[in-house]
Amino acid sequence: MNIYVANIPWKASEEQLKDLFAQFGEVSSAKIIMDKVTQRSRGFGFIEMADDASGRQAINDLNGADFLGKNLVVNEARPREEGSGGGRGGNRGGGFRRGDFNKEY
Repeated sequence: MNIYVANIPWKASEEQLKDLFAQFGEVSSAKIIMDKVTQRSRGFGFIEMADDASGRQAINDLNGADFLGKNLVVNEARPREEGSGGGRGGNRGGGFRRGDFNKEY
């Protein structure tokens, strides 16, 4: 089961996060998402647990729980949608098109 964890303190390590969830069952991976520019924690991450029952128990017990001084937000992670990612470009509309200046309104 893949679990989304938000409101992770900046001082927390992936190992500390893994240890927190390990009390509920086997943790396959723990990942805190880092900002690409500053290399600082973005305050959220993902935990992958070996089985769904352990994952659900962890979600129920840790959602709202204090972790290093902050209350965690813990939910089942939603699958990433294809095409998401905030791509840019395309026709943004608005503005003037060639020839608009010659028209009488």
